[in-house]
Amino acid sequence: MDKMCTDALPLTMSSPEKQETICIFGTGDFGRSLGLKMLQSGYSVVFGSRNPRMSSLMTSGAEVLSYSEAAQRSDIIILAIHREHYDFLRELTEVLNGKILVDVSNNVKINQYPESNAEYLARLMPGAHVVKAFNTISAWALQSGALDASRQVFVCGNDSRAKQRVMDVVRNLGLTPLDQGSLLAAKEIENYPLQLFPMWSWLDHWMLCRKQLGLIALGFAFLHVLYTLVIPMRYYVRWRSRNITVIQVMTKKENPFSTSSAWLSDSYISLGILGFFLFVLLGITSLPSVSNMVTWREFRFVQSKLGYLTLILCTAHTLVYGGKRFLSPSVLRWCLPSAYILALIIPCTVLVVKFILILPCIDKTLMRIRQGWERNTDFSKSAVNGKSDI
Repeated sequence: MDKMCTDALPLTMSSPEKQETICIFGTGDFGRSLGLKMLQSGYSVVFGSRNPRMSSLMTSGAEVLSYSEAAQRSDIIILAIHREHYDFLRELTEVLNGKILVDVSNNVKINQYPESNAEYLARLMPGAHVVKAFNTISAWALQSGALDASRQVFVCGNDSRAKQRVMDVVRNLGLTPLDQGSLLAAKEIENYPLQLFPMWSWLDHWMLCRKQLGLIALGFAFLHVLYTLVIPMRYYVRWRSRNITVIQVMTKKENPFSTSSAWLSDSYISLGILGFFLFVLLGITSLPSVSNMVTWREFRFVQSKLGYLTLILCTAHTLVYGGKRFLSPSVLRWCLPSAYILALIIPCTVLVVKFILILPCIDKTLMRIRQGWERNTDFSKSAVNGKSDI
């Protein structure tokens, strides 16, 4: 199930009183969601961007400056950028000395690097106080509120005062900070969002939430299943079956058994059952009580991977149901296609586009863009020091 875009969210603040200023490096989905949450909690937010003039953020609620200018406005700087782009911080060493750097980054794989991102950042910036936090909270969770996702935020750092200030910020956001000790625990914290079903003990509690199903899409699926089950009880169906039998007896003719029709019938019923099962699974994982018990990677696995598998099964269910009748003249009456042909347009389009996007040549480029890569690197370097050619 997919989760909400932050492009249309205005970063405005309704409270007239402002607390301390928080600086956020990075204007991606997570950075904007975290900034919006802080604005709503009463903080003054300053964004540091490599392209401040090209940012889509509304400056009425938050300022967007270059990295060096933004760093001078706050003692707490949240790095909402990936580890691969930490090198530009070397040019800001003097500005960041004595500052609290909050690392929120995660890796693509478990134990991807010998040291954690927070430890690497601490080694890169020895004059700053590095604290690991917010990496277990997703942008979607920040937007949807604490009731729709886990409230726990794991915090670790070597400086106790810096760590305490970050934990105070976490509390003011309505979240629950959990002190994990020094930066040695950062690697374990970074692995939390990447764990995929490490234990199955939550499955029993997960299944207890099935009575809370109330999603509209799943409700229509239930109606479809129920209607399919009651079809044999309809008067017209029973009359038609008896009428065919009577005609066969009177004409002394019988319809030969069709193996292909039997295979098609059993196949589309089996595909429908499997698709409905996975559909129910998707609905259960959408419940807030269930999403609290799974990691973000597990949630994405169910909603994304199993979601596409459900779409494929349901699409195949409709394709097999049509069988050889898609181009039959009896179906295309008044030059209009049947309902199940029209229903296949959108899912088939989605599957074709998804197949194109997962091609290695395209998927690799998209992954690099999501991690902050851009073609015009010269402009990005000049934006670090507040210089821009635009």
